[in-house]
Amino acid sequence: MAFDKKLLEIVACPVCKGKLEFDKEADQLICKADKLAYPITEGIPVLLENRAIPLES
Repeated sequence: MAFDKKLLEIVACPVCKGKLEFDKEADQLICKADKLAYPITEGIPVLLENRAIPLES
């Protein structure tokens, strides 16, 4: 199941409430402000702080 990019208009980072960007290659949503990546499982973003993956600088 593919991620629906229209969701980017309504979802926000659960930590800072900022905008998220879709990383198609890694199939995840990125918060540049917090340097966190949220996985997408079966087309559904997992927006849980404890499941976020820290991004390297």
